[in-house]
Amino acid sequence: MFEADNIRDWRDHDVVDPDGNKIGQLEAIYVDTSTDLPAFASVRTGIIGRHRLTFVPLDRATVAPSHVRVAYPKKQVKDALDIDTDGELAATDEPGLFEHYGLPYQPGASGERRLARR
Repeated sequence: MFEADNIRDWRDHDVVDPDGNKIGQLEAIYVDTSTDLPAFASVRTGIIGRHRLTFVPLDRATVAPSHVRVAYPKKQVKDALDIDTDGELAATDEPGLFEHYGLPYQPGASGERRLARR
C-alpha cells in the first residue's frame, strides 16, 4: 500500500526501483475506481525536451523523505506503456498495462474504467 497522508505531496519526488535505481519523477497517482485506493503512478522519464510518462503499480510501494520506492525493476517500468506528458491513459490501454506487470485486470461491473487520475 502506498502510505502517504496526502499523495499530492509526493508529486515530483524521485521514483526508484527496489535496488535504488532512479526511474524518474512521480507525476500523478491513478486510483482503482472500485476502491478509490492508489493503484498506479505515472512517472516522468526521459531527458529534457523529450519526457514521457510511464506507469508503475503502487502495490508494495513505500515512501521515504526524498523518494518513492516501487516494487518493480527499472527495466520493467521503462518497458511499460508510455504516453506524452500532456497525454491521457486510454481506457483501451488499461488491460495491457495490467498484463505487463502480471496483474489481473477486470473493468467495473458496467464496463467502466479501472483507473482514474487523481
